[in-house]
Amino acid sequence: QVQLVESGGGLVQAGGSLRLSCTVSGRIRSFTRMGWFRQAPGKQRDSVATIIASGATSYADSVKERFTISRDAANNLLYLQINNLKPEDTATYYCNANHYSGSFWGQGTQVTVSS
Repeated sequence: QVQLVESGGGLVQAGGSLRLSCTVSGRIRSFTRMGWFRQAPGKQRDSVATIIASGATSYADSVKERFTISRDAANNLLYLQINNLKPEDTATYYCNANHYSGSFWGQGTQVTVSS
């Protein structure tokens, strides 16, 4: 019904930047809320950035001022710009899209930050 594919992860040094992308395909193209989550080994999956249908955004306190979520609705893309990366940002990052019919997830993209 909906497929989400993340890309853009990799190995970077602390202080570097990455832009993660999420390509959305399938029958549903309009979502009530989209966001990025991350999960480090042995930890729970946590929300880091959210964008709702109106375009309003919100962020976890730990990433404010460093992470920026944006979307290209015309091309069904969701982005996460990550600046000033820290070793504690190391995790698998997941794209999430919510619709009245359900919540959809991608497979994740790994971000590893070396100190």
